[in-house]
Amino acid sequence: MLRIVFMGTPEFAVPTLESLLRWSGCQVAAVVTAPDKPAGRGRQLAASAVKQAAVAHGLPVLQPTNLKSPEFQAELRSYAADLQVVVAFRMLPEAVWNMPQLGSINIHASLLPQYRGAAPINWALIHGEMETGVTSFFLQHEIDTGNLIFQDVVPIAPDDDFGSLYEKLKTTGADLALRTVQAIAAGVAPSLPQATSSDLRTAPKIQKETGRLDFAQPASALVNLVRGLSPIPTAFTQLPDGRALKVFKAAALSEASAGPVGTWHSDGRTYLRVQTAAGQLDLLDVQVEGKKRMLVADFLRGFNAAALQIPTA
Repeated sequence: MLRIVFMGTPEFAVPTLESLLRWSGCQVAAVVTAPDKPAGRGRQLAASAVKQAAVAHGLPVLQPTNLKSPEFQAELRSYAADLQVVVAFRMLPEAVWNMPQLGSINIHASLLPQYRGAAPINWALIHGEMETGVTSFFLQHEIDTGNLIFQDVVPIAPDDDFGSLYEKLKTTGADLALRTVQAIAAGVAPSLPQATSSDLRTAPKIQKETGRLDFAQPASALVNLVRGLSPIPTAFTQLPDGRALKVFKAAALSEASAGPVGTWHSDGRTYLRVQTAAGQLDLLDVQVEGKKRMLVADFLRGFNAAALQIPTA
């Protein structure tokens, strides 16, 4: 029976852990996850989603603050894993990923070599991709560059946002991980070098300013930015009166120019739009600072457009 150490932190990784626990051909000997962190209004320490799942199954849990620590590595070695399975965890030092006899595999939420990096789901949507997927690969020195094992393609629907695509890839990734581990156990897993190309898109960590809506961009590009950051961390802008406005859903309207870029338009009752470099951005689902998220019609009922310094038709 294959002995596995599982490494992961967010909810995205939980279905993969659960799928491995259901398969009789392996034993999850231990789980490695992030240390507990303060969360919520009370800032009380909260366990990661992976830790909660591991504890529910009675699995040993390791929560190192330093992956290079000799004490952590000695404890990890004591579990004598044949293979390590990594999903949405930190970058591992070679002494860790190279520890098991069969190495370590990672499940990445893109079709590698495209979208290497921390935020592949977000960037696939931001760039308006029609499809994405999940990839299993063997870890090596440079991040997300190891030899490929399997890939599964997932279409991106026009109404997908980060939240819905995350759910699709979470499930697909769990199925792919199990298939990969089974192939490794049977000695039939492929190991194919990744293609090299000069036009690969990367997926760096999302920064606060990534979400700022730049109306000098076309409306269609801004719709994709909104999709890629909804419901978290969320695209945002400022209302004419200076208040911050989060945007969870928007549409592109191809109407002729209605004033300079950045001009706001509203009928005071049903719509809120901004002129962009190409077309208008129709804001559909928003949240003004200090208030709850709401549809634009509800927002306009609660806020007088004139008070927001938005001219009305």
